[in-house]
Amino acid sequence: MKDSLFQAAKFWLVDATGLAKDALHIHVGLIVFFAAALIFRWPLRSWKPWAAALAAALAGEAWDLWESLSEGRRILLWANWKDVWNTMLWPSAILLLARGTRLFGTGRR
Repeated sequence: MKDSLFQAAKFWLVDATGLAKDALHIHVGLIVFFAAALIFRWPLRSWKPWAAALAAALAGEAWDLWESLSEGRRILLWANWKDVWNTMLWPSAILLLARGTRLFGTGRR
C-alpha cells in the first residue's frame, strides 16, 4: 500500500536526520514542550507545555492507529505506548524538576 503523507513525512524525517523513529519521538516531545512554553510564555513549571507535548504525542499515535486500522494492519498497542513514553519522558522530567527544584530558577525555595 502507498504510504500516507503523514507516514511519508516521518520516513523523510528519519532519512534526513539519520535518527531512529524512537529518537525522533524524544526530539519532537522536547520541541513541542519548549515551543509551547516560548510561544505562549508559559513557565516550564506549568502543566500547559507538558499538556501540549502530550496532545502532540497522542494525536500522532491516534493517526498511526487510524491508518493501521484503515489499511488492515495489525495493531500493536505496546508500540504505541512506547512512542508516547519516549515522547513524554523528558517533558515530564523537566516539569517535575521545574516544580520541585531550583534548577530552572523556579520551584521550591
